[in-house]
Amino acid sequence: MNERDLIPDTCPHCGRKLSPWEQVLLRVDRALMCKGCWYRIFLDSFENPKPKVKKPGSDKEE
Repeated sequence: MNERDLIPDTCPHCGRKLSPWEQVLLRVDRALMCKGCWYRIFLDSFENPKPKVKKPGSDKEE
């Protein structure tokens, strides 16, 4: 899945369309406040956690 698909183009609370600049801010900061309804939009930074991988011959996970 593309990262761009995870960024909403409208506010999930009031449905107001987010400007391209607001979408960039949301992608970078992972949080934004809607100008229309003052709803706080948060993107979960732990949606796709990096899987832990063991190196061959090692007891440690990376």
